[in-house]
Amino acid sequence: MSSAHRAFVIMPFGEKKVADGTVIDFNTVYRELLAPAITAAGLAPHRADADRRGGSIHLDMFQDLLLAEFVVADLTLDNPNVWYEIGLRHAMRAGGTVLTYALRDRLPFDIAGQRMQRYTLEEGRLVPNLIAAERTALKEAIDATLGAWRGRRASPVYQLIPSLKEPDWKTLKVGDLNEFWQALENWQSRVEIARRKQRPGDILVLAEETPNSALEFEALRTAAGALQRLNRPRYALSVIEQARQLDPDDVKARQIEGIALGRARRYAEAREALRRLAEEQKDGETLGLLARTWKDEWTQIWNAHPQRKLDPLVAARDTAVTLQSAASAYVEAYRVAPGDYYPGINALTLGRLWEHVTGRKSRLPLSLIAAGVGWSANVAVERRDKEQYWALATRAELALMDDRKDDAIEDYSEAAALAVANRDWFALDSSGQQLDFLGELKFHSQIVAEAADVIDRAEQQLRTLLGSRPEQRVEPTHVVVFSGHMIDDPKVRGEGKEKPPRFPPSKIAAAAERIRLALDEVDAGDSDLGLCGGASGGDLLFAEACLERGMRVELRLARAENEFLAESVTFADPDHRWERSFVAAKENPFTTVFVMPEELGPAPKSVSVHDRCNRWILYTALSQGLLKTSVIALWNGEPGDGPGGTQNMVELVHTLTGRQPIIIDPASL
Repeated sequence: MSSAHRAFVIMPFGEKKVADGTVIDFNTVYRELLAPAITAAGLAPHRADADRRGGSIHLDMFQDLLLAEFVVADLTLDNPNVWYEIGLRHAMRAGGTVLTYALRDRLPFDIAGQRMQRYTLEEGRLVPNLIAAERTALKEAIDATLGAWRGRRASPVYQLIPSLKEPDWKTLKVGDLNEFWQALENWQSRVEIARRKQRPGDILVLAEETPNSALEFEALRTAAGALQRLNRPRYALSVIEQARQLDPDDVKARQIEGIALGRARRYAEAREALRRLAEEQKDGETLGLLARTWKDEWTQIWNAHPQRKLDPLVAARDTAVTLQSAASAYVEAYRVAPGDYYPGINALTLGRLWEHVTGRKSRLPLSLIAAGVGWSANVAVERRDKEQYWALATRAELALMDDRKDDAIEDYSEAAALAVANRDWFALDSSGQQLDFLGELKFHSQIVAEAADVIDRAEQQLRTLLGSRPEQRVEPTHVVVFSGHMIDDPKVRGEGKEKPPRFPPSKIAAAAERIRLALDEVDAGDSDLGLCGGASGGDLLFAEACLERGMRVELRLARAENEFLAESVTFADPDHRWERSFVAAKENPFTTVFVMPEELGPAPKSVSVHDRCNRWILYTALSQGLLKTSVIALWNGEPGDGPGGTQNMVELVHTLTGRQPIIIDPASL
């Protein structure tokens, strides 16, 4: 749902004379021919004169010219600005350009062979009976260019210099501040806030609202990385696939894909994806990720061993050949990037573990690796870079390997405190899993046990900071989503009114009972979570029923609370029944209220806030796991009054899950 891809139009503005004195109104050409053809091709047309803000028009023009996915240039006149701009585009970007013109018999030799589309002018005007056909022809030329194989270089500059590479888009920032970059920075801040708050559902909504199409790839890659750090690999894969459609060759995106495949337990696919990348990009990070697939394979074989539960050490000894392969793969990665402590500490840990389970001395240069890892981790800790947690955790694990208990516990404690401050659940979970694994194999058991206690306490502290009570799980056992009709507004619904009855007050008691039965049907209990929008009628009846049985409830409001109450709660509430219900639910200690514009920022102009809220609620539930999610809908089976109603939620559930909600038809009550 990101904005349409932008097409920047290079052309003269207003009325211009040709050599014979004929006047051409280029604004009419743009309005009646170029803009409609561009729009029909699924792009958003834009000219530099549309930017009416203060400051230099050149800054906006250059930014559009460099970052727009597509450029259409009108070369009818020998306008120096147009020729200069198309030359700049050809020099800086390899493709995505269509040239159009009128009046000329031919264009200059230097641009011959480019995709061009001629249109017709008579006495300086478009020919009425030709406009439709020429729009279609231009639209088809744009479609053909958009659909061309991604490796094709349309720019004559890039065609003639095969080794020439486009500049990194991040180097194309014009000026100190402009809308492209400010929008991206604001959006990335929201994604980071959602990650810190452990809200993958928020990130999934934001991933559909990338700030502008010019920077869509970077935005999607950011969202996928955040979902991966929240341990939602399947959703990370969904988002990174969208990013890779925009730039299939980006190394970081391919690395994210490989990691996510592995964490989704699609080990063979992960190894193949990373193997192909390593053949092209033999860097330490890629080789380290490839080595991780060997570690995952050993873990899988170890877990499948018949003695795994009874005697994990025997199971590890019997699978030591694969363990050695994993350690060797990490050593190879560390050789390529000796300054990177990640493959180094993994090589060391798996190598020492192999020695522990086999009782033999490894031939791998583990002492040298330990020295190198210690140096690089110390440098990273002292530099206090953004990967500070992992540097501290690496140094702690190195101390554990060397049986230096005090150093290990000190570094684990400092790392854990940093993870809590950064709300980084993924980091704590990763360290916790590693320590649990070492503990099972009785490797330096005393240090491992104390370090695991440090991580456990930090996780408990983080649960409290993230808003859950100490006795509750961060993730519920089961999530129940509700969507349903609001109570009928007697001014517009009922006998003799504009619309027929849908959910009249006479149905309230029966609907409340049927919602309770539906919760029984999905076996909802006090370890579960109920999600709804908080409106009068169905939503608040559902919230009341959930709270009765000790469930947690999240009310997710589509608008600021005062606006939401006026629009969705108190509009038909003469006895204040729904207002009291809303306040009671809101003030219940088991309820959390989220206000969408505060959590996600304002909705894009083209998006209904109610449709957005439906997606927000459903994505939040599904991010906990499809099998943990149930949906109940109070719906009469009819289309809604506008976008984002109950019908929209029912269709969204079916599209995303292939399932049907439990439907309660008010007419049957």
